Amino acid sequence: MTMTRSRFEYEDLLACGRGELFGPGNPQLPLPPMLMFDRISHISSEGGANGKGEIRAELEVREDLWFFACHFKGDPVMPGCLGLDALWQMLGFFLGWIGGEGRGRAISTGGIKFTGMVTPKVKHIEYGVDLKRVMKSKLVLGIGDGWLKADGETIYKAEDLRVGLFKDEAAAAS
Repeated sequence: MTMTRSRFEYEDLLACGRGELFGPGNPQLPLPPMLMFDRISHISSEGGANGKGEIRAELEVREDLWFFACHFKGDPVMPGCLGLDALWQMLGFFLGWIGGEGRGRAISTGGIKFTGMVTPKVKHIEYGVDLKRVMKSKLVLGIGDGWLKADGETIYKAEDLRVGLFKDEAAAAS
């Protein structure tokens, strides 16, 4: 069943992380500290760069975010892999939002380009994924292009992000 809501606040994201939003065995977001955004500001099965759907999320950057203390001491920067993971998280959420069943797993990306860094000086991150294709067969698969904007400037681009939904055979049998 496709959801009709187009916005999700932090408490909704936590409910998704606990498996309460899309139901047991279906897509879940990670819980903090691995949840990489504060809200989903927009989600739609239409629109986006390819006209096949889009999802947007935001993170208010604080100097006390966990990764700044350890990456790197004296030179704090958000690991690029966390920004990439946020895009995969969003794509998996989109698949659950359209009614896809199974547990979400990042599969691959076609290419990544970093042109800047998220440091404690950044105040606001906006993430976006524009869907290119969604396949619903034995495997539910989403493919999209993503980006990260730091204070309005695009500093990450990822092409051909892929997330699949996999059904747990043991859970399906019970």
